[in-house]
Amino acid sequence: MKKEYTYILIAYVAMQFSFIIGQPLVYQIGIKLFHQSAQTMKVMTSPIWIVISFILGLIVILFMLSKSERKEFNRVAPLPVSQSIAWAIGGIFLTFLAQYVAIMIETLLGIQQGSQNTERILTLITKFPLVILVSSIVGPILEEIVFRKIIFGSLRKRFSFFISGLISSIIFGLAHQEIPHLLLYTLLGFSLAFLYERTKRITVSMFAHVTMNTIVVISQFAQPTMEHAAQNHNVYRIIGGFIYETTSFWFN
Repeated sequence: MKKEYTYILIAYVAMQFSFIIGQPLVYQIGIKLFHQSAQTMKVMTSPIWIVISFILGLIVILFMLSKSERKEFNRVAPLPVSQSIAWAIGGIFLTFLAQYVAIMIETLLGIQQGSQNTERILTLITKFPLVILVSSIVGPILEEIVFRKIIFGSLRKRFSFFISGLISSIIFGLAHQEIPHLLLYTLLGFSLAFLYERTKRITVSMFAHVTMNTIVVISQFAQPTMEHAAQNHNVYRIIGGFIYETTSFWFN
């Protein structure tokens, strides 16, 4: 692995744990400089620091990545732009289909649907709407750089696509800290790795990931209650079911 990639991974991990220092700092600044109440800052500190840390993390990581790209001379030629656009759009449906399949398997295994991670994100958005930038845009871009560009890409230089995609996707799933839904995150990660492998453009998997997250967040806020949306994963079922029915129509 290139040293720049190692630095990016360190920066990403540091960003994840930066709340240890960042949140107390935001809390004190809110009280002393902006004269907010202690109760207000208890509620707002976490979402504010999430937005700050992720945006700063993205800026730092993109800078390091650009330096790494300038030093890379033997890159594989990416798919033409027109074909990449088609894959990016189709990739949105691919990610939903992967999650739909995972949900069906989890249901058969008796795994209760509902994501604590999703509920937490939606709660933070209600407190501080700018968090939607992190959940829908900044977060997915960072994850594609770390888990697909760096981890999958580095593994791919030594192993087959399947092994590289599987290992990187399991790591991606474990990073979300929801072991009951490891299969869901793994299949999602694998579908995104496939998009990157097929097009050799990280922007393609980024686009699919960003669009998918945005659709999920918007659709869940459109539900009557946040809890109902998180528990039923309706958007996955609707889109996945649409793809399944369309495929069945053409191949039967």
